[in-house]
Amino acid sequence: MMKERGLPRSLRLMFSGGVAVGLGLLAHSVQAQETKTDDAPQQMQRVEITGSSIKRIAAEGISPITVIKADDFTKMGSTTAAEVLSNISGNQTQFNTSSNVGAGKTVGAAADLRGLGSNKTLVLLNGRRLANSAFDGSAVDLNVIPIAALDRVEVLRDGASAIYGTDAIGGVINFITKRSYTGLNVSGEGILPQQSGGAEKRVNVLGGIGDLDKDGYNFFGVIDYHTQNGVKASDRDFSKLGGQNPGVGLNASSGNSYPANFTDVGSGNSSNPYAGNCSSVSPYAFNKSGICRYNSQATIGIVPKTEEIAVIGKGTFKLGADDTASIEYLHSQSKVRTYVAGDVFAGDVSGTGSDYYITSSSPYYPGNGITPANATASGGPLSLNWRSQDAGNRVTESKNSTDRLLLSLEGTKFGWDYKTGLSYSVSKAEDNLAGGYLNNDMVKAGLLSGVINPFGPQNAAGTAFLNSAQLYGTYEDARTQTTALDFTASRELFQLPAGPVGFAIGGEYRKEKANFNVDHALADLDSSTGSQDAQSSSGQRNVKAVFTELSVPIVKSLEAQLAARYDRYSDVGGTINPKIGFRWQPAKQIMFRTSYSTGFRAPSLYELNDPNSKTFTNSAYNDPVLCPGGNVAAGGVAARDCGQQFFKLQGGNKDLQPEKSNSFTLGMVIEPIPTVTASVDYFNIKIKNQISTIPEADIFGDPTKYAGNYVRNADGSLNYVTDTNVNLGNVHTSGFDIGAAWRLPKTAWGNFGLSLDGTYVTQYDYQTETGGAYLNNLGVYGGGVGAAGGVVFRWRHTATLNWSQGPWSAAMQQVYTTGYRDQNGPNVVDAYKNHTVGSYTRYNLSGSYTGFKNLTLTAGIKNLFNTNPPGTNVTDNFQYGYDARYGDAIGRAFFIRGNYQFF
Repeated sequence: MMKERGLPRSLRLMFSGGVAVGLGLLAHSVQAQETKTDDAPQQMQRVEITGSSIKRIAAEGISPITVIKADDFTKMGSTTAAEVLSNISGNQTQFNTSSNVGAGKTVGAAADLRGLGSNKTLVLLNGRRLANSAFDGSAVDLNVIPIAALDRVEVLRDGASAIYGTDAIGGVINFITKRSYTGLNVSGEGILPQQSGGAEKRVNVLGGIGDLDKDGYNFFGVIDYHTQNGVKASDRDFSKLGGQNPGVGLNASSGNSYPANFTDVGSGNSSNPYAGNCSSVSPYAFNKSGICRYNSQATIGIVPKTEEIAVIGKGTFKLGADDTASIEYLHSQSKVRTYVAGDVFAGDVSGTGSDYYITSSSPYYPGNGITPANATASGGPLSLNWRSQDAGNRVTESKNSTDRLLLSLEGTKFGWDYKTGLSYSVSKAEDNLAGGYLNNDMVKAGLLSGVINPFGPQNAAGTAFLNSAQLYGTYEDARTQTTALDFTASRELFQLPAGPVGFAIGGEYRKEKANFNVDHALADLDSSTGSQDAQSSSGQRNVKAVFTELSVPIVKSLEAQLAARYDRYSDVGGTINPKIGFRWQPAKQIMFRTSYSTGFRAPSLYELNDPNSKTFTNSAYNDPVLCPGGNVAAGGVAARDCGQQFFKLQGGNKDLQPEKSNSFTLGMVIEPIPTVTASVDYFNIKIKNQISTIPEADIFGDPTKYAGNYVRNADGSLNYVTDTNVNLGNVHTSGFDIGAAWRLPKTAWGNFGLSLDGTYVTQYDYQTETGGAYLNNLGVYGGGVGAAGGVVFRWRHTATLNWSQGPWSAAMQQVYTTGYRDQNGPNVVDAYKNHTVGSYTRYNLSGSYTGFKNLTLTAGIKNLFNTNPPGTNVTDNFQYGYDARYGDAIGRAFFIRGNYQFF
């Protein structure tokens, strides 16, 4: 035990946790302060802080850390790890569960500190790694984090590659579970949106036996179950218009239509039997230039149906006065079911057996009595662009699971604090066809034989045929596994006049494996899975690391932190990354801190080995050769070349080079009066050779620059564009993290507190190629924040007003982001090419009552004023009319939670 060094208690809280995100943490600290005066002598235990390997008093940390207590985010109705992190201002953007709509082989949900990409945010569970998601194997799937078992979440806002490894460039998020528990606790929660869809329920049970100090052991476990219903585009006003949304200038649609468009193989001319009256066949079809266009985005599900279950158990045994051994096992799995428009069958006008076409022998051939006659249909074969609305939406069910077994020892020997652990983690994922996907060969045969009607509703025989053509099962699966052995030891080496010198040394060995498997027996039967050309692949590597850290008190008010890490990758070589930091406290009321570090991130096994496969582009484009500017050129076919979702080749690239970075922070924490604390931290991060993909809009927007990315068929039509992983160039971002907390004087009406956590970004520039021009992504939708593009907000904040009195407590939370210039892409009419997306403000309200014995009741309203997400014309996602990465599609939702402590 060590005595603290004369810091006010409120300032100590500020140092150890940064300023609370505003999820009730301030109210918690206010109540704690009432039980003990600031002047009372206190004993402070040395603890391990995220971002350091040296045990110390929490107040003495140099790095800026935000701490969120589990009790506080559950009070606000947060049900997933992604939702908890969405309220952290430094988490600029994230891939959330809704982003899975229309996307295969995804991470499920991922964090993204500083907008640098989820592959540069390191996610830990109890200070150690989990296996990355099997499909998007560069990030941990947040859906498998056991949220009910958490004690707190610690977010380190500067890079820590010298401590944790090379992929901590953007920051570190450490999910920390309870260390032990005795008793039985049951919680149940329900969330009911005011509008259709999106209802949630959560049930969890926490139980444990054994007092570690008295009995020498403790066993505890948690079972957590969570579900959320899906939301359809038609359930929300901002999404029900799909691609035909004049409010934001959006004019997007698909030429793969229901009723089908056709191209006469003999003449090469395109038309539709219902041209001029497309909507009479389908409410999602409309007329344009003699053919029918299909508003596919109006038919999708915008929020997936999800189911998650997590089980974690831990046994801890006391080996002596200072040493413990533990065994911990985690199993977590999630299912995400997404819905998109019906299956697509696009002809190539070749008139061969490889095409989707009908002949004049079909009863549905135009003019044969069922389908209206059309002058373009000359009597020869008709190549079709058809969407199977009759077979229903395409339904994909993605399953992800994570298992981790950890054996660990920690304690004190010979004056050293030590910890060591042996862990085995495995992540599995699979994508399953669950409805609406049709057998290509059967569809071709059904069209040729005249059983299938491509121009209207099916008769009984056609319906039965499509039902028999449905495909089900797993078409692609993946597995990543990590075996790791780590050891860290730390102690005070000797005393200097200013205090003790702290020292830590450690090492780590990891073996990583990844396997990606394609079931061609199934994948080859449907054109829209994108896996026909993919080949199963695998990769593995060994990583060896040694690291050291030194804490040196230069004078009483000035301390230095020196750290260095050497990593050796079996496939990309070795790297040394140092970190240096200083903490200066010239007076009790003020503290300054600064740090500088370098980073090195090797391409992940997924980025290197992901099987190359073709999938449709997210948005619709014009072939720059055969339909420049939307006008059909010689050899072009309107239904094939204009306003189409073309194929793009995506996947790994074995020629990727590592990313390198430099990070600098400078900050201060002040307490001008005992009830007010504030912090400002400047960050500046530069990354070289960022690994991502070229935004597809850039490829189609500059066909001359990206001419090498276009792959064409023998007849000149576009086969696909190449958009695999590449080293794009550099990224440079800087800004300020700002926090404030004010504990108001105690009143007869209760205790009040205010808190603010905000991030102001001053720069975000990126390159789309090595040595290329820098582009701005700050307050402008661009391609600097991942493959799908996105925006870096100039300002984001979470502000909270807390109140408590006796057994009652309440919190009002405001979450705010500034507006930005919209994507304004090729599917936007000219009048909206300068459209801006407005700022976005949501309020959440909650209240709790603890007056019943062993029972805590919490109720609240999320999105109190039912604020719709701001309208946008972005088409990089499958959800149109708003951006699912930043906007809340659920709207106002009421929640209630009960927690009962049995013993």
